[in-house]
Amino acid sequence: MQEDGSTAVAEPVIETVRRRKERVNQKPKRQPRYNVILWDDDDHSFEYVMVMLNELFGHELEKGYQLAKRVDDDGKCIVLTTTMEHAELKRDQIHGYGRDALIVRCKGSMSASIEPESSDNDN
Repeated sequence: MQEDGSTAVAEPVIETVRRRKERVNQKPKRQPRYNVILWDDDDHSFEYVMVMLNELFGHELEKGYQLAKRVDDDGKCIVLTTTMEHAELKRDQIHGYGRDALIVRCKGSMSASIEPESSDNDN
């Protein structure tokens, strides 16, 4: 009994357990995904692209070759799909990778961008 003469009512234990189960069963919201897009140019060799993708993304050389071919054929390709922060980091690493020593006219890194993942991206 409380000081004012009323009786305190405890919340049923079943309700507390039910709420706890609901919290546990709730799936955390998934962060939006972003594509890292590598853009084609004539100032970088396949070898450069393959080595860069291996060093920055861990892609095996064969996978790097396939992506380099896709960039060359299509003008661009998705090299990674990830969270926005990670995509920004990888885009910046591409921009900071440096010039292709195999091509004399090359003055700097390749171009890359990020864009939200959508179901109509086939790259």
